[in-house]
Parts: sequence; C-alpha cells; structure tokens
Amino acid sequence: MPRPRHAAARHAAGATLLTVVTATLVTLAAGAALKQPCASGRWTDGRQYRRLCYSDIVPLYGTERLTGGRLPYLDPCPRDAGEQCDEYPVLTMYFMRTSAWISQGIAGLAGHIPTYAGFFYANALLLVLCALATTWALWRMAGVRALYFALAPTLLIYGFVNWDLLAVALATCGTLTYLRRRDALAGIFLGLGTAAKLYPALLLIPFVLGRLRERRSADAWTLIGVAGTTYALANLPFVIASPHSWATFFRFNSQRGADWDSLWFIACQRLHGGIGCGWSGRLLDAWSLALFAALAGSLWWARRHRDPGFPRWTFGFPLIVAFLLTNKVYSPQYGLWLLPWFGLALPNPWLFGAFELADMAVFVTRFSWFGRLSADLQDPAFAGYHGVPLGGFQIALLVRAAVLMACLAAWVLQSGNERALLPFARINPAPAGVMA
Repeated sequence: MPRPRHAAARHAAGATLLTVVTATLVTLAAGAALKQPCASGRWTDGRQYRRLCYSDIVPLYGTERLTGGRLPYLDPCPRDAGEQCDEYPVLTMYFMRTSAWISQGIAGLAGHIPTYAGFFYANALLLVLCALATTWALWRMAGVRALYFALAPTLLIYGFVNWDLLAVALATCGTLTYLRRRDALAGIFLGLGTAAKLYPALLLIPFVLGRLRERRSADAWTLIGVAGTTYALANLPFVIASPHSWATFFRFNSQRGADWDSLWFIACQRLHGGIGCGWSGRLLDAWSLALFAALAGSLWWARRHRDPGFPRWTFGFPLIVAFLLTNKVYSPQYGLWLLPWFGLALPNPWLFGAFELADMAVFVTRFSWFGRLSADLQDPAFAGYHGVPLGGFQIALLVRAAVLMACLAAWVLQSGNERALLPFARINPAPAGVMA
C-alpha cells in the first residue's frame, strides 16, 4: 500500500533535518580536531600559529580570571601585568563563567585539577548546542539550505575561536520567530543576542521596517520595546551593582584602534608604514558610523528603487556586511554572523563559495603572519619561522572585502518575494494591503 503523501513529506523532512544536523556535527568535530593541539594552553612552542590552532577561549580562561570562582563584574578584576578582564557583554561573560563551572565541577568529581583543556571543551560543548540551535532554526526557515551554515569552512575554522555562536544562535532564532510573526518572542531573542554581542541589534532595523510596511506599527513597537526591555533586564543588575566593571566592554571598544583585519588598518598602515596605527579609536568610531550609515542607506535606496516590494527582513544581510566593511574591528570569527544569511537572503552558491575561499585565505595568512611577526619580535618560540608577509595577509583581506561588495551588489540586483526566497518554509503570510 503506498505511503500517504503527508507521511512521506514528514519522513523527507525528518531525513533533511537529520542531514543538516549530522553535517553540523561533522563540521564542528573537524573544528575541534583543528583546535585540539592548542586546547591544553601549552603554547611555549608557538603551536598557536605554527599549527593554525589558535583560539581565544584558551588564554581567556586565565586573563578573564575564570580559573577560580570569581563572578564577572561583581567580584574585583585584578589588573596585575596589565591584563584585562570583563571585556565582553553580560551574556557572553556568564556563558564563559558557566563553562568554567562545568569544567571545574567535572574535574572535581574526577579528583583532578581544573585545566585549560577542560575549560576549552566545556565551552566547545555549549557552542555545539548553539550551532545546533542555529541549524534547526535555519532548517525551519530554509530547509536544506541550512547546509550553507552546517558545511561552511568558516564554521569549521572559527566555531571555537570565540563565543560568537551564542549570538548567532539567538539572532537566527529571532529571525525565525519574526518570520512566524511572533514579535514579542523575536524581541526577546534579539535582546538576549544583543546582550551577548551587539550585532543582533542591527536586525531590529529591517524587522521594524518590515512591520511598518505591513501597516503593523504596534508590532513594530512591540519588537523594539521587548528587545530593549530584555537587554535592560539582562544588564541592569550589573549596572546597579558594579557600573564601572559593567562598562568595561564599552570603554574597551571605544578606545581600541583599528583591528588587524579591518580595512581601516590597511589604510592606516599603508599611509604611515610600520605595524602601528596612530588614528584614535574615537575618531575611527565617528568615521565608521558615518560610512556605515551612508553605505546602508545607499543599499536600501538602490534595492527599493529596483524592487519596491522586496522583503524588508532580507535587509539584515547587507546591514551586517556594511557593518563589517566599515567598522574599525573585523575579528576573524565575525564571518559566522553571515553564514545564516547566505542560506536565507542570498542563496548564491558561487558567491558563498567565493566568500568561503576568501575567509579561509584570511585565516591562513592572518595567523601565519602573526607567527612571522612574533619571529621578528625575537620570540624564541618562532625562531627560524617564515610566515606569510603582511602584504600577503592584506591581499587576502582585500579579496574578502571585494567578495562582500559583490554580495551587496547581488543583493541589490536580485528580485523575488518571501515565498521565492523561502519556498518550503512554514512562514505565516503577510496580511493583505501591505504598503509597497
């Protein structure tokens, strides 16, 4: 007897979800194997750059003062040796604190001393859960196109470099709930995401614009209000209890100069020579904001001029790209922010492949050049090491920037409504009478 159509559809959907979940786990397992040589924290032989296994997670166990029971923001942060701690947003700091408690608890049960490796793998476990949540949300929106995230080399090389997968999971779940027209829940996800990493706040712009186009101003205000309230509730206890420590993240990022991976650093370095940049952080912030606003506004105008009815939520993709291109900081793992959007808003395999190749080139040249720089600075761990020169690293950065500009052009030139982008997603339809 033939299987009923709806049962066959459920079976196919289950197989697809199993496929993307398996792909995610395989990619992350390969990523963990790549980082394994560095997990112990014994880097005296220079392995972090020689073997391309560097991860912020390992050294920050010590520099963020998580080796004991210190509560971020609430307990004093020692300043000896010039080390910085509490430099991340609230949700990320307590994600790190939770990982430390898990690793310390497991070590205590086994009668062992807590180690850097234990901290790394506790974080890796929690980050795997974040990646699976992202995969699930993408599958609910885009079906098998969740593989843009699950199989991405960027996920392999950067998934365990920092804690960005936490914000990526919250932002992606916020996108799913927005498309399901559950605006209060979307606001909660975006508020929590902003408490982990500021970039999810950018998504409020296209989401609110989308609700306004649908003549649903009350829902737009719900998004803004719930997101703001959620962010405030996550932060307020620390603002009250220890305002100076809580503000460390904002002070640190306002004062820092151009990051190695930013276009600002290339410009500054080429103008002034050397590896330093004398441009102040506050000056760069002002110019970055101005250029970001100009680029984002131009992209919005160009797309709306070509296609007045385009799905407003897709503007999230060019907003994030514009932010990365104009900001003074482009940490290598920020490529993770873009992966869900390739599957949702720009499912172009050629541009995705070009971005992945460029992102991998930046990864290899960046850490290879760091090894070369360490050798130039007389670090004995890199004696005799010959890495990529600074020019090679910067060429990779420029190629990645060019690919991202091509992605922006492709987004402006594409056409199609929400159903064309997400044909198999169970997305609630827009109400009748939306504004063009």
